[in-house]
Amino acid sequence: DALDQAQAVHITGRGENQTDLTVQLWRLKNPSKETIFENCTADVNIPAGEVFTSPVLTGTNGVLHVSSVFLGSTEYKNLRIAFRDGKTAEYSCENYAAEEENRRFIKENLLKNHDWLPLGEFAIGTNTTAYRMGKKYGIAEVLPILIAEKTGPHFAVGDTCYSHSEEHKVYNPDGKEIVARENECSALRNTEPEKAYFHCHTDITIPYDELGEIAALCADGTKIVLLKDGRFVLPGTELLNEALEE
Repeated sequence: DALDQAQAVHITGRGENQTDLTVQLWRLKNPSKETIFENCTADVNIPAGEVFTSPVLTGTNGVLHVSSVFLGSTEYKNLRIAFRDGKTAEYSCENYAAEEENRRFIKENLLKNHDWLPLGEFAIGTNTTAYRMGKKYGIAEVLPILIAEKTGPHFAVGDTCYSHSEEHKVYNPDGKEIVARENECSALRNTEPEKAYFHCHTDITIPYDELGEIAALCADGTKIVLLKDGRFVLPGTELLNEALEE
């Protein structure tokens, strides 16, 4: 409900995390019947615990950074991606000593040899129990992606979650239609289909302990803070912090 009031979301890191990214959101025409974010319950995937959307690319700018992330069996150290209008513009990591080797590594493995990829998904993972489990037992790096993506905000490079099914209407449990099912790339599917899809979708998660703030930015200048310093602060979500305090 808070996110549906926003036109954009601002995500920042804390400590050594350099994330500073503004993600533009779909504009609702009928807020009483429509929503921007899908509320992921167990009928979508298991475990439950995220809200996700297809971002608007134009105006989505900034830097995504994570100190270490496993994408499949591959670790990326100090992965940093700069987005311009929702497209990957610059990227780096510290897996190798040579900068050019790092860029080649990212292009081959993360970008799947594309020159650039769009930001296909922005989500806020809410499964703090899964996050705590991974930290407690030291197994965060081997968690399957459907669990790992629930343990913090995540950003997918590539196609949206609704790739090739944009015309199929989907609804949240409250009956609202999720209308953010495409972006400027997938909107080309009927006119320039060769430009619409990239045939990949890779989630990059920022762990709660590297997260500074997630705030919904409203058209009137109001800022609704959802998470602050790795904790949920939006009224009604505080229960999610209990697992983090164990």
